[in-house]
Amino acid sequence: MRICVIAVGKLRDAALKDLFATYSQRLPWSVSVVEIPERSSGPPALRVQREGEDLRRRLPDGPLIALDGTGADLTSEAFAEALARYRDDGAGTLAFAIGGADGHPPETLAAADLVLSFGKATWPHRLVRVMLAEQLYRASAILAGHPYHRG
Repeated sequence: MRICVIAVGKLRDAALKDLFATYSQRLPWSVSVVEIPERSSGPPALRVQREGEDLRRRLPDGPLIALDGTGADLTSEAFAEALARYRDDGAGTLAFAIGGADGHPPETLAAADLVLSFGKATWPHRLVRVMLAEQLYRASAILAGHPYHRG
């Protein structure tokens, strides 16, 4: 299974890039990242709509998980189980969509097979990319019976 992270915004901070790379390189799945340029003009609703259109045009075939504050707040074990189901159902590529600072438009959330939240707190969208990489690594450790996860 391949992982494709499609994110609005460019990850410029070297520390965040390093953390993302650290966890991504530990994964048993290949990871690709598609960065969608942030829209800077127009009202927030229009920017979100345009970013969502740009993001959806870049989606690979296969299941989509959208990261959004309105989504399901899964435990790491439940997230690992969800990944195992996608893998076992033959998903060649699993896409993760990270919206911009103002989130996803309704069309992106409706297109998702799963809408996932990392809790009730608000997280910077660039930090969510790192958090996703860590949770993917944790899920792979859980599935492999590796002691990294001690939850």
